[in-house]
Amino acid sequence: MSKFKKGKQGDLPAISTASLPDIVFMLLFFFMVATVMRDSSLMIQNILPSADQVEKLKKDRTAFIYAGKPSPQFKQFGEEPRIQFNDAFIDVDQVKPSVLQAQAELVEELQPKFVVGLKVDKDTHAGLVSDIKQELRKANTLKVMYITNVETQE
Repeated sequence: MSKFKKGKQGDLPAISTASLPDIVFMLLFFFMVATVMRDSSLMIQNILPSADQVEKLKKDRTAFIYAGKPSPQFKQFGEEPRIQFNDAFIDVDQVKPSVLQAQAELVEELQPKFVVGLKVDKDTHAGLVSDIKQELRKANTLKVMYITNVETQE
């Protein structure tokens, strides 16, 4: 008859940590790819109008101008619709220099393709939009697009 040895009972082998750096780097790359950084924080209420015929455009050559009433956390700026460019409120007469500066900061080959995107709240008066467009004409920035929500068909 053979003899059986009694081995150690209940001991688990040590967990291998050799693949731990790989897992950490996979998580790091996942969050780097999945995270979207905002280039400016919204200081106004911006409920966009809806449209049924929209087209996606490239954002790398676009500067956005927001117009609408200040958000509740910025109520010290009043209740009248304001213009926001990047992270600051600007007046109508500051639109031209702001847009020209944004265009100058672009890569040289994208400067002729520069577009201004207007994200205007649906309750904003047309007079403010007209004033912004007049200032854009003075800056010779004639490519303007209006940003809307996509209207869903029910």
